[in-house]
Amino acid sequence: MSRDRSSMPRAALQPDRRELLRWSSMLAMASGIGGGIGSAQAAQSSPQGGASEPASLSKKMIGYMLAHEQFPIGDILRIGKNASQAGFDVLATSDHFQPWQANQGHSSMAWVSIGALGAQTGQAWMGTTVTCPTFRYNPAVVAEGFASLARLYPGRIFLGVGSGEALNEQAATGEWPKWQERWDRLIEAMAIIRGLWSGQDVAHKGQYYTVNARLYDPPPQPIPLLAAANGKKSMRLAGQHADGLVTDPATWKKHKQEWQEGAAKAGKDPSKMPVLVEHYVVVGDKSDAQQAAELWRFGPKAFDTLYNVRDPAEIQRRAEANTPIEKVLSSWTVSPDPEAHIQAVHELFDSGVTIVNTHSGQADQNKVVDFYGNKVIPKLG
Repeated sequence: MSRDRSSMPRAALQPDRRELLRWSSMLAMASGIGGGIGSAQAAQSSPQGGASEPASLSKKMIGYMLAHEQFPIGDILRIGKNASQAGFDVLATSDHFQPWQANQGHSSMAWVSIGALGAQTGQAWMGTTVTCPTFRYNPAVVAEGFASLARLYPGRIFLGVGSGEALNEQAATGEWPKWQERWDRLIEAMAIIRGLWSGQDVAHKGQYYTVNARLYDPPPQPIPLLAAANGKKSMRLAGQHADGLVTDPATWKKHKQEWQEGAAKAGKDPSKMPVLVEHYVVVGDKSDAQQAAELWRFGPKAFDTLYNVRDPAEIQRRAEANTPIEKVLSSWTVSPDPEAHIQAVHELFDSGVTIVNTHSGQADQNKVVDFYGNKVIPKLG
């Protein structure tokens, strides 16, 4: 594998400021065509997928997390369709080769879900939170896959990317290098993906990837490329290299400035960039929450230590041994009262979040979807 940087295109190492500004301007024009919160509720589902106009990802929106770890693909499609009809603006899918915990029990292919779901929902944005485009997926294949989705559902697709977890990347490929290499790969992969999405010939010989190709069916308009970050360094890098952010409430609160400074360094305006934060909720009481938390017990230490563990059964064992249920629930919104959920969403919006991505570990997903559709989303506008 060549590690010669001399022939590597500038964009693969350090994005050209003018190119990033051009890309950001194109994204703004491409995505700024719809309403805000709950705009999906007013739209009729289109079997053609691309006939409707979704809201801009830079406006305040509420999303729903389709957890491939917890539900089989048939259920994912039904939940996603119901969520779109209930008024959720964004349908985000996890993208895993294995679940985080063995007791979650599932891990179907996210891109297949998006392709099928788009034909059943005519308004909501759809994308991954997140795909790792560096190990089990080659970045050129990711570019092709999401370009194809964007042609099926123009203006409705986004791509969330991240540096991966051992339970996916090491498990599928045997590779799991240190943090710096994983982020160097991710930055290079994002440049390759953008280059291929342009529809131009790409001749790239980089530190980790060599691509000599062209996408003959590029996306009809720019696809927002969001990067996941869960620490100080990654927040700055995500701001610098991506079009938007995927993170959690605690990281956003603690390292928001790093994200903003990274974006500003690249010549972008962070106030015009989408920020998606995953927000765990339970519609019910403490007993309902405890049942849900058993499946998501790894959460508090997911990006502290557990992302380095390959085996979901071992992740579950460590989570159960070291993380009390009370710790898991301490950051969740748990209530049967709509006002508690409305307040939590408003607090995230007020902090600068643009997409509150609702995630419930409850078995009865329709209960959560209907509750938000009838009692929460209508009061957020």
